[in-house]
Amino acid sequence: MKKFLSIFMALTLILGLVACGNSSATTSADTTTSTDGAGSVYYLNFKPEADSAWQKLASDYTAETGVKVTVVTAASGNYETTLMSEMSKSSAPTLFQVNGPVGIANWKDVCYDLKGTDVYKELTSDSFALLDGNKVNAIAYVIESYGIIVNKTLLAKAGYQVTDIKSFEDLKRIAEDITARKSELGFAAFTSAGLDGSSDWRFKTHLANLPIYFEYETDGIEQTPAIKGTYLDNYRNIWNLYINNSTADPKLLSSKTGDDSRNEFLAGEAVFFQNGSWEYNNLINGGYTDDDLAMIPIYIGVGNEANQGLCTGTENFWCVNGNAKQEDIDATLKFMLWCVTSEKGTTAMANDMGFVIPFKKAASSPNLFVKQDTSYTASGKKPVKWCFTTMPSEEWKNGVGQGLTAYAADQNDENWQKVVSAFVDGWKTEYDLTH
Repeated sequence: MKKFLSIFMALTLILGLVACGNSSATTSADTTTSTDGAGSVYYLNFKPEADSAWQKLASDYTAETGVKVTVVTAASGNYETTLMSEMSKSSAPTLFQVNGPVGIANWKDVCYDLKGTDVYKELTSDSFALLDGNKVNAIAYVIESYGIIVNKTLLAKAGYQVTDIKSFEDLKRIAEDITARKSELGFAAFTSAGLDGSSDWRFKTHLANLPIYFEYETDGIEQTPAIKGTYLDNYRNIWNLYINNSTADPKLLSSKTGDDSRNEFLAGEAVFFQNGSWEYNNLINGGYTDDDLAMIPIYIGVGNEANQGLCTGTENFWCVNGNAKQEDIDATLKFMLWCVTSEKGTTAMANDMGFVIPFKKAASSPNLFVKQDTSYTASGKKPVKWCFTTMPSEEWKNGVGQGLTAYAADQNDENWQKVVSAFVDGWKTEYDLTH
């Protein structure tokens, strides 16, 4: 709480108007309690891509039960600041989320103890809960995977199949060959690695997970107060591959957005697109079929690549606001339970949101990338854990992102050393500030 308390008052002053201030955000005003005494629910949603599905599910629940459910979706990259602003209001969220063990540190004193609740009892494993002694602060509500999404049709036009890519060296060889024939083929290897705030999380967080994961695996640890940066040369290699074999000039990446990257892929301008299972519905709605797509692991040239799977885990944990009125807490717990046990709720989470949920009554997801993750694991490939939930702070991620941006614009050793410093020195600094 040290760092949180030091900045909270300043943020509440400047963030009064911060809500979900772009096209990927839904702002909603009325979060008052229902007049029938049944309580109401205010959910601050983290996932812009699932906003419309949550709005519909909330409406369906209200129609079925009469209980008011308001869903507000934070703008991409602004969840924590939006949460801090909203929690300072009298009509604060009753349901919100944190990204894992680090994220919960700011909010554990606010969290309602979920131990013994009906929704907690529906979890398939206690490993999907964030515990503080005997207290259950939060529960995971979705398991997801990410990797490199492949347009198989374009890959075939370049003369390759997905089965040709089994290592970093394979990926590098094929990507560079596509670049060499870019004019002839009419497409690039990778979509733009946008470093705008709507996109940079893919690289300062998700891509950065790989060197952290392999360091943890090598050292036999699950977290650390001081990262060593053992595999940062490999991080540089994959970053070089992304930015030098893409649709965009690396010098322009600071202004490239997540929408740019997705739209390039939808338009058939690139073969490869780093993203996750949450992107599936956007691609299907954009005209792709399952036959067009695949997801492969992010290879960086470390470990047993022949048996590497997708990056699979969660940074999506539900917390209930323990400072809310008891009737609103009760209403929120009932809504959560309905989402993960009812036919309408589980179907919406599986089909409309593409979620695999860690609850006993989960519906099977039609999401191709979810199915591929299951297939990878069943064939003996080891999933890469989501170790980025142990990153010490959002400020640490921002430092790495700024380093990646500067390096992309001028790819020299001095600028890469700034990335290394942000990664290693910044980790210890931020860890010390938050512990």
